[in-house]
Amino acid sequence: MQAEELKQRLDQGDKLFLLDVRDEYEYEISNIGGHLIPLPELAKRLDELSADEEIVAVCKHGPRGVKAAEYLRQHGFKKVSNLRGGIHAWSDRVDRKVRKY
Repeated sequence: MQAEELKQRLDQGDKLFLLDVRDEYEYEISNIGGHLIPLPELAKRLDELSADEEIVAVCKHGPRGVKAAEYLRQHGFKKVSNLRGGIHAWSDRVDRKVRKY
């Protein structure tokens, strides 16, 4: 999902579960909200997610989000996407106040 589409859907009030898969220190530097589950912890924390929700994986540039989305699909989650370009794309194209690091 592109940053602009995510922004539009959030503004419309679409119920999206933002899953931030970065490390905690990265989340503390900069985030767009959402639920923090670092990628290395995802397997043991699947019970915190609902397969009924539409999940958007968020990371710094995109690769960890892609891995998280693929993992979730392999485990029965159907409505999963990745924020393409990660939080940096969000900062570049949606909200420049979101800090890049």
